[in-house]
Amino acid sequence: MLSGRRYRLELTAEQAGQCEKFADVCRSVWNTGLEQRREYRRRGAWMNYALQCKELAEAKCEYEWLKAAPSHILQQTLKDLDRACRDHGTFKIRWRSRARWSPSFRFPDAKQVTVERLGRTWGRVELPKLGWVRFGWSRPLGGEIRSATVSGKSGRWFVSFLVDDGAVTPDLDAMPGTAVGVDRGVAAAAVTSDGEFFDREFITPGETTRYRRLQQRLARSKRGSANRRKAITAMGRVTDRRKDFCAKTAAHLVQKNAVVVVEDLRVKHMSASASKTVAEPGRRVRQKAGLNRAILDKGWHRLELALTSAARYTGTTLVKVNPAYTSQRCHACGFVTEGNRESQSVFVCKNPGCGNVDHADVNAAKNIRHAGGQPVSACGDLGTGQCVKQEPGSRATGQAT
Repeated sequence: MLSGRRYRLELTAEQAGQCEKFADVCRSVWNTGLEQRREYRRRGAWMNYALQCKELAEAKCEYEWLKAAPSHILQQTLKDLDRACRDHGTFKIRWRSRARWSPSFRFPDAKQVTVERLGRTWGRVELPKLGWVRFGWSRPLGGEIRSATVSGKSGRWFVSFLVDDGAVTPDLDAMPGTAVGVDRGVAAAAVTSDGEFFDREFITPGETTRYRRLQQRLARSKRGSANRRKAITAMGRVTDRRKDFCAKTAAHLVQKNAVVVVEDLRVKHMSASASKTVAEPGRRVRQKAGLNRAILDKGWHRLELALTSAARYTGTTLVKVNPAYTSQRCHACGFVTEGNRESQSVFVCKNPGCGNVDHADVNAAKNIRHAGGQPVSACGDLGTGQCVKQEPGSRATGQAT
């Protein structure tokens, strides 16, 4: 099984400058290749990876600055562009801006990558045109190296090795018959149908003021300046904590359950600005901005990715279900109304024949688990096109009106 091993690099000033130069060349190749593909599409033609690689080789003879980067990483940039255009469409691919893009480049040939361990905490890797680079040996490689990717984030540089660890996804989970529903929220990052709450502070109250000042400094700094890079570096700690939390939570869930059911959420659309929404654009922009920050802070999408990755090692099945009405539906009787959820944490079923009381997030997680991969409906018939706001005595309760 292929998996990643990520380590922090300790670059010299010369090596850091080379990495930035490599990233700049890759970014220019991406943008030039994208513009070329778009121009071809406007004329009704198609440009593919093979043709662009051929033209890249010819361009290196004419433009000396293209020779600064290894040929393999430029070819991999064009290969990534080709895959992105095929998957999403040429005109939906974004330009790589120096301000928004996190620099990265990949060495695909394992024969050109040599790794040695220097001691208990240090190792080194030899990369084309970079030479030997030291990195912190935070974990064993655990397999044969297939490729190496160098990436920069918040002023730091990392190397990620793609290794074949020899593991195989088991045909049967170690705990067959177990299942759990996971509700992702703002108050708690994840709540399970078993009543477990997973949450942590990614930024402490004392750091909040400092983080706000860093954001102000970042907004006032000039793009490309040294002060801007320093501010971005200081803000990178929160992202690392969120990634660690999602990885640990995902590992805990897949180790205890054969099936993990989550809502099929479109986080990108949910966190879009209110000024860009189709329905009533520009209204309640500040309130929506606060909700967007809360959603992104909890790392909903990152948790889903972590579950997908961790499930490969346990044989756990990840199921996505329709999120409609999971927070308004009583898991005990199926009655649905907005009034069931009295507050953020209190759920009280308004059906006179039920009266179920539960934590609102736990109730939603139970609905997600019971959905079992099918859309949730008030009537219990797995239909989504019928009205769900039914009064007591309707089909939601199974009683005659």
